[in-house]
Amino acid sequence: MKKVIIAIDGYSACGKSSTAKAVANILNYSYIDTGAMYRAVTLYFLQNFVSLTNPVEIDSSLKEIDIEFRYNTKTGKSDTYLNGLNVENEIRQMTVSNSVSEVSAISAVRRFLVAQQQKMGKKKGIVMDGRDIGTVVFPEAELKIFMNADMMVRAKRRQDELLEKGDLVRLEDIIDNLKKRDLIDTSRADSPLRQANDAQVIDTTYITFEEQVEMIIEAVGEKILS
Repeated sequence: MKKVIIAIDGYSACGKSSTAKAVANILNYSYIDTGAMYRAVTLYFLQNFVSLTNPVEIDSSLKEIDIEFRYNTKTGKSDTYLNGLNVENEIRQMTVSNSVSEVSAISAVRRFLVAQQQKMGKKKGIVMDGRDIGTVVFPEAELKIFMNADMMVRAKRRQDELLEKGDLVRLEDIIDNLKKRDLIDTSRADSPLRQANDAQVIDTTYITFEEQVEMIIEAVGEKILS
């Protein structure tokens, strides 16, 4: 059967990652969480006090970063590894969330990770989610999805995610964080967050998780059969 690249973009906490993982599992495709890659770089920068305004420091640090995904048999999910260490929990903390958009806006960081992402997708049969997959990483992707949702719904979803990890954060703080990230991601000069012209839009505000997964699977079927 013909394999394709599925590029899922959109705003944070719209269910992109969860949906992408489910779609990849159903299709037996590889799943690449690009957001986790940017979070891993952000974590490294924070831990090593890398100045975001020092290009020499940034370039030097990027040479020391190795990111990979390993399947966790206990959870049935892929965990993010930074230089050989499992950082799946650390990269989801608010300290990283508060800085990831600033790090993601750095051109050197984007070039570094986009090159890795494009290499991962050469064999096709992948589902990749992020902020610029259908516009920059894989503009030739056979299927492009752009996901959005009401801000309050997004904030509540993120709060629930954090609660599951034992991190209690005020809803107002999460809304402020999401608004800040949206502004940075949509206004940055290098590959800003935007909807690809040929992307199918899915508003997840009033639909169930199962419904959004089904919508994408149906769209994939149309692409494979076309």
